[in-house]
Amino acid sequence: MNDTRALAAQALADIALHGMSLREAMEQRAPKLRDPRDRALLMALLSDGARWWLRFDAVLDRLLDKSLRRKEPEVHALLVLGLVQLDILELQDYAAVAATVEAARALNRPRLAGLVNAVLRRWQRERTALLTELDAQPQTRYAMPAWLVKTITTDWPSHADAVFADCNREPPLMLRANRRRTSREALIEQLRTGGYTVDPHPWLADGVVLPHSSDVTRMPGFTQGLFAVQDGAAQVSADLLDVRDGQHVLDACAAPGGKACHLLERADITLTAVEFDATRVARIHQNLERLGLQADLRIGDAGDPSAWWDGKPYDCILIDAPCSATGVLRRRPDVRLHRRASDIAALVAQQQRILAGLWPLLAPGGRLVYVTCSLLRAENEAVIEHFLAARDDARVMPMQLPIGQAASVGWQILPGDGDLDGMYYAVLERR
Repeated sequence: MNDTRALAAQALADIALHGMSLREAMEQRAPKLRDPRDRALLMALLSDGARWWLRFDAVLDRLLDKSLRRKEPEVHALLVLGLVQLDILELQDYAAVAATVEAARALNRPRLAGLVNAVLRRWQRERTALLTELDAQPQTRYAMPAWLVKTITTDWPSHADAVFADCNREPPLMLRANRRRTSREALIEQLRTGGYTVDPHPWLADGVVLPHSSDVTRMPGFTQGLFAVQDGAAQVSADLLDVRDGQHVLDACAAPGGKACHLLERADITLTAVEFDATRVARIHQNLERLGLQADLRIGDAGDPSAWWDGKPYDCILIDAPCSATGVLRRRPDVRLHRRASDIAALVAQQQRILAGLWPLLAPGGRLVYVTCSLLRAENEAVIEHFLAARDDARVMPMQLPIGQAASVGWQILPGDGDLDGMYYAVLERR
C-alpha cells in the first residue's frame, strides 16, 4: 500500500489503540513511501494524530451512531486523521475530505467510504458548536488524559494552562555542535550555506536552533558527525555536571546516548555508559561511532551495580532517570496515550532505587546530577528529599538557570520555558 493517509490510519490505530510507540510505527510504515514529501506528511499525520487523539476521539462519539473503535479501528483512526487535517493541519477542505474518503477505499473498506464522507461533512457543518463543547473540558481542550490534567494542575496550579498549551505546540529543532569536530560558528555557517535558517542558542554554548523540524540526515555535516539532535533542556545536563579532563565519569540509564556524547565532547574523560536494554545499547554505539567518540558501554541495571561496576569510584555521575516523560509531550505526543497514573509509583520506586544504588559509587567530593524529563513533583524533588532524609553525606549544590524556577530542591524547567522541553535537575555533592 502506498496511500499515505491509509498507512497513517493503520499506524495511528497501532499507536492509540494497541500501545505501539510513534517511533516504531513510523519506522514500520515510512519505508513503504518513496517520496520524501509523503514521508513528511506521514510524520505530520502521526504526530498530530497522536497529539490530538483524545480531542477528536471524543467527538467521534457525537458524530457516529455506533463506535468503530473495536470493529473498525483503522477506519476510526482514519476519521481522527480526517478531523486533524481539517482542524489542525488546516488543509483545504475539499482535498482533505476527498483524500480521506479515498484512503478508506485503500484500506479495503469501500463500504465505509460514504460514512467517512458523511462524518467529515457533518463536522464541517457543526464545527462551531462541537468545538465549544470540546473546549469546555481541559481533557478535550488540550487532549490530555484526565489523571495528568489533575496532577499537573495540583503540582503547578499557576502554570497548568500554559503547560498544557505548550505541550501542543510544535517545538523547534535543536542541534548540539560536536566541538570535537567543528565549532558552533562553523556549523552555523555551513548550515546557512546549505539554505537552512539557523541561529545560535542564546545561552547554551553548543546549542543551535532551527525553527522547524527537518530530515537531519540530509543536512550538511550529519554524516561527518558535526552535530547531534538534542533539545536544549537536555544540553543543560553537561553544564551542570561540569566534567574536567582526566575524570572518571558514569552515565547511568544512558540510551540513546545524547548526554554521554555531550560529556565526551566537553572533556577528555573516561566514561562508562550503563543501559539495561541491550537493543538500546546498540543505539548508543551508533551515536558514538558517528560522532567519533569512545565510551565503555555496559549492559546492566543501574540500581544494582554489583554486576557491572569495577570498584573504581566515579568523579561524576549522571542519572538520567527513567520517568513519566511528561515534560517532553510536545516531542513525544504518544506518551500521553500510553502513560497511566498507576505507572508513577513504580517509576518513583525505580528512581529511588537507582539513586541509592549509585551513590556509593561516587568518590568523596564528587558530583552527581539527577535529571528527569518529568513535570511531576513526585518524580523530582520528592525523590531527592526522600534520598537526603536517609543520608548525612550528601549536600545539595545551589544552582540557577536563565529560565525555569527553583523547586523545593533543585530546578524545574517547564515546557515552553525558553522554548525548551520540560526537565528537572538536582545537583548533589558527596561530603
